[in-house]
Amino acid sequence: MATAIWTGTIGFGLVSVPVKLVSATKSKDVRFNQLEAGTNSRVRYRRVSELSGEEVSTDRIVKGHEVAPGQYVVVSDEEIKGIAPKSSRTIEIEDFVDLDQIDPLYFDQPYYLAPDKTALKPYQLLVDAMTELRKVAIGRLVMRSKESLVAIRPLDGVLCVETMRFADEVLPSTGIVPDDDGERAEPTERELEMAKQLVGALATDFEPEKYHDTYREQLQNLIDRKAAGEEIVADPVVEDAGKVLDLMAALEASLARAGSEGTASGDDEELPPAASDASGQAPKKRTRSRKSA
Repeated sequence: MATAIWTGTIGFGLVSVPVKLVSATKSKDVRFNQLEAGTNSRVRYRRVSELSGEEVSTDRIVKGHEVAPGQYVVVSDEEIKGIAPKSSRTIEIEDFVDLDQIDPLYFDQPYYLAPDKTALKPYQLLVDAMTELRKVAIGRLVMRSKESLVAIRPLDGVLCVETMRFADEVLPSTGIVPDDDGERAEPTERELEMAKQLVGALATDFEPEKYHDTYREQLQNLIDRKAAGEEIVADPVVEDAGKVLDLMAALEASLARAGSEGTASGDDEELPPAASDASGQAPKKRTRSRKSA
């Protein structure tokens, strides 16, 4: 079992469930160290004073918040500790809400909540009740001197904790889409119908195992080949010139390709002709053979 990051209890009403917080994800990024060319000696960073250019020892470094260009308010560790959230070993559930009401923008980092052996029954009770009611618990978790808003939800028979962003940390979408005169940006009914047909043609069940980090796999392959002594000749990078495509032509070509790929893979599907007029009839959803569990 993964090492516990935090131990405590979930509290809802008069019920307390002892739990341990463990990581739910693992980074697979390929990491590099910085080396000196020719010697492969590690390059180290030093803390240097911008004023004197000399290295500053750790005991001479303080925290400062910039309030104006070049002006800082210095805050001591003792002052920070004085207002830090009080250490707590309880995630007190404040509300139960519908998962659909929480935009994914608010989710930050996932963890699993593992039950203590002495609390299997109340843990399972909470999992079952939340699963049947399709509810998510909202509470607060104090970990590493930081208070986080958290969402607790049942997932495959266990409880998953998602640390959340507060409302003022989520930026509004205002201005993301540039202003237009309305005529160019407004799709026609035929364009909309073909877009819906394309979405329907590509609709399937989410299977996370089918998606791979191809860049990481290629990078690891490159490292393995070089470690084995293979000489690598890199191909020149050629950037594609930006092309302005006719929207209808792009939709028609996409529908045609979706149809050919579905036929080649043996999918049982019925797709509308790529260049047909909008008829208001939604295409039949293609079915895929399901892997047995």
